[in-house]
Amino acid sequence: MSEIAPVVVEHGERPYAYIRASVRMDGFAVIADRLGELIGWVIGQGAGPAGAPFFRFNTVDLAGESDVEAGVPVISLPEPEGDIRVGVLPRGRYATVRFTGHPDHLFGVAADLRAWAEGQGLSWDMIRSEDGVERWGCRIESYLTDPRVEPDPHQWEMELAFRLAD
Repeated sequence: MSEIAPVVVEHGERPYAYIRASVRMDGFAVIADRLGELIGWVIGQGAGPAGAPFFRFNTVDLAGESDVEAGVPVISLPEPEGDIRVGVLPRGRYATVRFTGHPDHLFGVAADLRAWAEGQGLSWDMIRSEDGVERWGCRIESYLTDPRVEPDPHQWEMELAFRLAD
């Protein structure tokens, strides 16, 4: 396990705007490239970003397509428009870890977070189907660094937040 320092935090419900897509991991740009559009829309609606943009993984299927949302937390919920939807991230306890480095390393950080939680006796808000697809109650990958300010992805700070079972 790499040097990570996970913590368990309690989150209340958090409103957000999002665009959802079914994507393969090798085609993640299909959803990732829409974050800028979504942020611009949120600002244009006067909803005000209330935090870092993120990806919410509703399902994870490393061999197939995953159901993923590009999201932005908002101060207030605007009216949905086109393929932009609004929702609320669920309240609950989340195992979280921050990481600085290239996003390509997030798979390893996620594996380390999962191993840490297992060692702590924590269970995820997740169900695995017979074919290995994981369906998550809430699994978030937040991008805390603005790439316009820091263009080097090796210097980006990210946070993983996986909801724990009640």
